[in-house]
Amino acid sequence: MHAVTLGPAGTYSHRAARAITDDVDFRESVRGIVEAVVDGEADRGVVPIENSIEGSVTESLDALADRDVAVLREIVTPIRHALLAQGTSFECVASHSQALAQCRTYLDAEHPEARLDAVASTAAGVERAREDAGVGAIGHPDNADSQLTVLAEDIQDRTSNATRFLVIAPAEERSPAGGKSSFVVYPNTNYPGLLLELLAPFADRDINLTRVESRPSGERLGDYVFHVDVEAGLYEDRTREAVAAIEEIVSEGWVRRLGSYDVEHVLG
Repeated sequence: MHAVTLGPAGTYSHRAARAITDDVDFRESVRGIVEAVVDGEADRGVVPIENSIEGSVTESLDALADRDVAVLREIVTPIRHALLAQGTSFECVASHSQALAQCRTYLDAEHPEARLDAVASTAAGVERAREDAGVGAIGHPDNADSQLTVLAEDIQDRTSNATRFLVIAPAEERSPAGGKSSFVVYPNTNYPGLLLELLAPFADRDINLTRVESRPSGERLGDYVFHVDVEAGLYEDRTREAVAAIEEIVSEGWVRRLGSYDVEHVLG
């Protein structure tokens, strides 16, 4: 099985992808991962969807709303950030924007003068640190080698730091089986009480919502797409009934069933 995820090698996405296959290729963006799956270039894609400190990964939400793919699995992995550098003196710290944000307290306290440079991935920051002694990086401690030293470990703001990744596949592989389900809802309208109406069918059927988030639709100002995760499978009558009720409410828009899936916890 061939999978694609955010690269280069050594990113947290790469570590999550290895939970499903050793045949992993890389893309520079989540949109590139989704396109590779849709176009048949890869059997699976692994995308970060939510971090316990910084919240949802908006690039992933937008990509999943734009193209029709299936979600087959959720992988949750702990995030262990370390500060790596060639020496103890450096002018800037390079890493993914999420990693920089997750280590804000440590960086403010220990390296307040360092410039923070957001790059495409934690692994890209590590590569910069290998090439330039004036650059430190935030990444997994396993990235240390003969060039880079771990100056500090577990520098994330909270020890419970973890990230959810979704395993995506072509839309025809969508399954109704699993303990969780994800949907994208585009009402294409707006009026007082709309969101309450959209959530009520789940509450009425005793379905727990684990995440609700809005993102701009891109169609017009104030127009939104809603991402909804629930603790119920599409194989259940109650879930299908709830979705049917929502489809009636958003008759001017649409509801996309990303699929049902189970959750797996893997070590970081």
